[in-house]
Amino acid sequence: MKLELQIDEKKNKIFAPLKDKWLVKTPEELVRQRYIQKLVNNYGFSLNQMKQELTVAEGNSRGTGRAQADIVIWKNQEEVEKENPIIIIECKADNITILSDDYWQGFHYARYCSSPFLVTTNIKETKVFKVNTKFPKDLGEEIIDIPDAKSVNNEKKIKELLKQTKAFTRDEFSKVLFQCHNIIRNNDKLSPEAAFDEISKVLFIKIRYERDNNEAQIFSKQRFIENRKNYTKLNEEMGVKNANPFYQQLFEKTKQEFKDDDLFATNETLKIRENSFESIVEKLEKYNLSTTSDDVKGIAFEQFLGKTFRGELGQFFTPRTVVDFMVEVLDPQEGETICDPCCGSGGFLIKAFEFVRAKIENEIHEQKESIKKEYFTDDFDKLSEKKKAEIEEKVNELFIKLNQELDINNEKSRLRVLSYDCIFGTDANPRMSRTAKMNMIMHGDGHGGVHHNDGLLNVNGIFENRFDVILTNPPFGARVEKTAKITEADKYTDLERIEKYKERYDTPKNPAYSNALKQVNDNVGKKLLSLYQTGSMSTLTEVLFIERCLNLLKPGGRMGIVLPEGVLNNSNLQRVREFVESRAKITLITSIPQDVFIASGATVKPSLLFFKKFNEQEAKDWKTISLRAKKQIEEEYASQISPLKSKLALRGKDAPSAEDKKKLRKELKEIEQKMIEEIRAQIKSEFDYEIPIAEVEKAGISTTGAQIENELKPLAKEFTDYRIEKNLWDKKFNSINYELDSDGNFYRIPIVNAIAQEPEVFYGK
Repeated sequence: MKLELQIDEKKNKIFAPLKDKWLVKTPEELVRQRYIQKLVNNYGFSLNQMKQELTVAEGNSRGTGRAQADIVIWKNQEEVEKENPIIIIECKADNITILSDDYWQGFHYARYCSSPFLVTTNIKETKVFKVNTKFPKDLGEEIIDIPDAKSVNNEKKIKELLKQTKAFTRDEFSKVLFQCHNIIRNNDKLSPEAAFDEISKVLFIKIRYERDNNEAQIFSKQRFIENRKNYTKLNEEMGVKNANPFYQQLFEKTKQEFKDDDLFATNETLKIRENSFESIVEKLEKYNLSTTSDDVKGIAFEQFLGKTFRGELGQFFTPRTVVDFMVEVLDPQEGETICDPCCGSGGFLIKAFEFVRAKIENEIHEQKESIKKEYFTDDFDKLSEKKKAEIEEKVNELFIKLNQELDINNEKSRLRVLSYDCIFGTDANPRMSRTAKMNMIMHGDGHGGVHHNDGLLNVNGIFENRFDVILTNPPFGARVEKTAKITEADKYTDLERIEKYKERYDTPKNPAYSNALKQVNDNVGKKLLSLYQTGSMSTLTEVLFIERCLNLLKPGGRMGIVLPEGVLNNSNLQRVREFVESRAKITLITSIPQDVFIASGATVKPSLLFFKKFNEQEAKDWKTISLRAKKQIEEEYASQISPLKSKLALRGKDAPSAEDKKKLRKELKEIEQKMIEEIRAQIKSEFDYEIPIAEVEKAGISTTGAQIENELKPLAKEFTDYRIEKNLWDKKFNSINYELDSDGNFYRIPIVNAIAQEPEVFYGK
């Protein structure tokens, strides 16, 4: 029998089945009753084996509050309130973003009662946890579902469910993506890369639908068929002939929504049959991409990417162990702008995004723990039930407001700023730039700053002196043709967006974006190599990208770059090395085995180089030392050079013979080379600093791509300790405090070197 939720909207009441009476409707109560409906209708539980709003006042430690549960389920009716329950459910209002550590009351109740399953829900998003009774502060592993009424007494099925962790879900999602890939290859006969493009389109359609649907409905086959029927009927009523097929129309809407991201060409269509589209939608319908955990869908998507592109496009994928190491070494901070001008599938950008996001989430978690300790004191248990409830309501209210910092839709939130203002990348390959965007969306967003563009040219938010951190793996061995020129096609011509970018990046004192446009606009017809000083030294792309990255960095900014080892020891590139040393300090050189990149198709032994661009004082010091050394050495050799130049300048009968000229020029050249070497040595002596160099034999990946020992992990830890000891770079800020004023406005207060900065409102007016 179906359980129908009775709602009297006029009287603002709902009928509570477990209490057999009408209650004043609150958002939390409505969520509770809706979930009870789901438990009865979808899982087969009886109302007689449930209780709601239960509290345990005893056994709570300081800083935890009371253990409470909104819904408690026992294995059967006979065990109700006699045995330990099997499932604990805590509900929150459906109009707020809820995080796992906000369900502390239900968690404590589940631990107190030794219940194996904890459900946390606000209806739009539901998570299930295997309760960890050994580690009190650990909520436990997230699992995929609770047992139904038929399974609660089956110990074998219970154990199976408790083993189905998020890792299991990731594998399942990855398998589904491969099944979708095979549908297209079998039905539509597309290549692996083209099939991937079509899956990307369907995933974007699904993301748009589920993100925009305020009822949190999944884009299912049934929903597609119903909407198609309505679409056809509407076209018939309006007399529209030859209407776009509905599945193509969905893609048109999706293109429109993502138009600012340049994901798809305006004439792009779905290149698969409608029956293929339906089959893929059906395969994916068990997942809601707007609520599925980022690490679940993100890692699954990466697995799918890696296997799909392992051959032809393997060079676009930097091995995960290398990415992790480089990000940890550079330690990107909240508030710093990060860029990869050769972003490929987005590996560096995603890791940097996750790295900073984890710091933000950890700080919010610590702030919540501090709030609990402040309100749930040793005297809490002595208070009246009414006073306890008031305090708990206050704590929940503060948690809800703090969660706004992690709401990507809150324009003032820390996570929003990270996602929209701090992550940027380009790739010259259109498939890869689109893939990077999709990959980032799957990992929690930050995709808006990724563009399809030549990484050597300015585009939108990617221009000189703008970034704090650069992470990149440029293409090896390729060369820029000496005849390659800047053309009219390289110009950015979308006037509407140009105005948006000017508003975003220009200031009266520093029209940074307007100046950035000049790199292309003022150089049409000129050679691409002429834009770079190193263009006269080498045409290798990796060399040009070293200079490009240094140009993109702010003074004092830092970068990590994957380079072939030849850049370090090839005598033909000596001038390039000198150029780099005149612009930045080398902070670490790490040689890694060739094995790491063999699985991706590379055949060159790589090194990982880390630089810190000179700040203004360092640039000034280097210039002063350089000029002084040049002047001093020139004076020392003036007595030797002057006679040689005088003899070579003689003309007529006084001129030296051809043979003597040859000897004089040779002698002059040898002296000048000696001078260059002595100037270089003197600069290094006066502008002296330590350069750590490391070589690892095992970097976590074998020649076949299998996991092996990873010596990069302890090296990253060792360098972090060294970097902190030497104070190689400063933190943007040390910590963030929070304050609530009497009007309900919540302020964040950054602390820099123990000094509070200007308060920033993130919740309120």
